[in-house]
Amino acid sequence: MILTGFGSFTGHRPSGNGLHTAETRVASSVMGLCNTATRVRRIAVSVTAVTVALALSGCSSLIGRSQAEDIAEVNVSSPELREGEPLPRDYSCKGTQGSPPLRWSSQPLSKAKSIAIVVDSHTSSTSTVHWVLYNIPATTTELGPNAAEEPPEGAGQAPLPGGKAGYDPPCDPGSYRFTVYTLNGKVERPEGAPPLDLPEILKQIADQTIARGRLTAVDLQ
Repeated sequence: MILTGFGSFTGHRPSGNGLHTAETRVASSVMGLCNTATRVRRIAVSVTAVTVALALSGCSSLIGRSQAEDIAEVNVSSPELREGEPLPRDYSCKGTQGSPPLRWSSQPLSKAKSIAIVVDSHTSSTSTVHWVLYNIPATTTELGPNAAEEPPEGAGQAPLPGGKAGYDPPCDPGSYRFTVYTLNGKVERPEGAPPLDLPEILKQIADQTIARGRLTAVDLQ
């Protein structure tokens, strides 16, 4: 999924309780795509999910409330990836390993109901969604290599533009972000509604996030 206008994200400052305070301002929103300039204040999770949803949603209004909330921090790591270092070749389009292994941890969260993972990239000209895995059981703290081929029981994967669900390995130099979200609910399809598309899944992730963390690889090996 190739996006445009994906570069302006949020800053976070630590609050007194050790959480992050969102200072998210999403500019050039959905209505901005229809020649109406709009600014929307969103919760901190909007860094990835809402920005992507805005770019993908055409001229429809976003579902959500304008507010700033404290969210907990998730620590994200991997035995194969290092923060700020290149993505190993095995997990790019030149390799055969599929999605890389990930691990995460956070303070205990009594409201946690599920985990979601969003992998996206940002280059000088485009931004792309490579993988969205959602409804991971809340007790899960890691994924093994190529989890996109054998996701956790009960988890779903968002369809990418070609219609395929799963991990789309990156090919171009850029920043590759592996973001883990803890949700206070699950991504659900209303009874009788059509299958969920990528923007709707990302909006549901954004609306239910209570903790977030990220590991970023820079460029490819």
